[in-house]
Amino acid sequence: MITPTPATGLVGLLVLFVMLVSGVPIGAALGLVGLVGLMVTIGFEPALIKGGVLVIDTLTRYELGTLPLFMLMAQLFFAADASRDLFDAAAKLVGHRRGGLAYAGIAGCAGFGAINGSSLATAATIGMVALPEMRSRGYSDALATGTVAAGGTLGQMLPPSGALIVFGIIAEQSIGKLFTATLIPGISQMLFYCAVVFVLTRLQPGIAPPTERADWPTRGRALLRIWDMLALISLVLGGIAFGWFSPAEASSVGTAGALAIAALRRRLSVPMLERAFAETLRTSGLIFLVIVGALVFSVFVSVTGLAAAVGQIVTGFGFGTVGTLIVMAVLLLLLGSVLDGLALMLLTTPILLPIVVHMGLSPIWFGIFIVRAMEIGFVHPPLGMNLYVIQGVAPDIPIMRIFKGVVPFLMSDLVHLLLIILFPAMALWLPGVLGQ
Repeated sequence: MITPTPATGLVGLLVLFVMLVSGVPIGAALGLVGLVGLMVTIGFEPALIKGGVLVIDTLTRYELGTLPLFMLMAQLFFAADASRDLFDAAAKLVGHRRGGLAYAGIAGCAGFGAINGSSLATAATIGMVALPEMRSRGYSDALATGTVAAGGTLGQMLPPSGALIVFGIIAEQSIGKLFTATLIPGISQMLFYCAVVFVLTRLQPGIAPPTERADWPTRGRALLRIWDMLALISLVLGGIAFGWFSPAEASSVGTAGALAIAALRRRLSVPMLERAFAETLRTSGLIFLVIVGALVFSVFVSVTGLAAAVGQIVTGFGFGTVGTLIVMAVLLLLLGSVLDGLALMLLTTPILLPIVVHMGLSPIWFGIFIVRAMEIGFVHPPLGMNLYVIQGVAPDIPIMRIFKGVVPFLMSDLVHLLLIILFPAMALWLPGVLGQ
């Protein structure tokens, strides 16, 4: 056996980083490095016992059922054409204004993100609906792709966010409180994107020509097609925020409501349910593997004392709270340009969370902070996953044009992240008001 030291933990961290960059699946890499690390530091048998107890304890946690149920809710909404209806309603309301379809794309991403909880799925789904519409109306490719790529990141910042559920489990924090805490940052992020569109279309009117104004009966019919989904989303989010039911209960209510909506829209069928269940089980299984792997790796980091050592080094610099958080943000953004967002969160949470807690900051705030930084990585050239998802939807658009289109939104993201650092109340005020 090797004596557990911070140096041992650092070696494990470097091995994990190399494995992730090499394309090893996140869950497998985390679990393998964590388990082997425990074997060489505390012994073969203790490591197996510790790993086994951790797996059983994690997979039997009541709140873990939240994730697959919210995913099933998203699959049912997808089958009911939620993305198309949400974008169409927003386009009918504001499409006649300059940049109106871009606003509609952002609103569609926010609405579908609140259903789906996945950035990549939101960007891909809304992209398939919004991009052809914007391009056919004369919108520039840069504005159209940048809007949808950036808007897709709202999928993780609006509940039910899969990333926040994972963070809540590995950091042992209230998922309901995380969902409430992300509402103001998520809504303000959406408003920031709308402000970017407003400025761009005023500086360059030709990139987003106004379209024909829909009459009120047409708008009414478009809104009528989404009222049931909006009502269900409001019930689920409001129920969590006001304490009417727990996140797990809310996911059950949401899934039952989505089943009812699919049935009322005559989209419910055996083949549709088979596809929804299969996709939910596949994705949930992958995420459960990631969660277990992250917890095993977190135990290894704790045993080696790496987190405490890094905390001492960082606090020794004397940057102060804001300076330390800015350094963390820069580190996360640099790593986010080469790592998958979920890998970034799971890799850094065991190390950075103890530092944040030592500085007297809330773990709930840190969850919002790290997910926000993780989301910036999804649109950060050259490896931002949302950018390549958009190119997959519109393969005739050069990737450099997509990079150019997302830059103004990326700048607004950095300003928004800085505001979250400077004003933690953006995340903590609402849970405090609601007594959570």
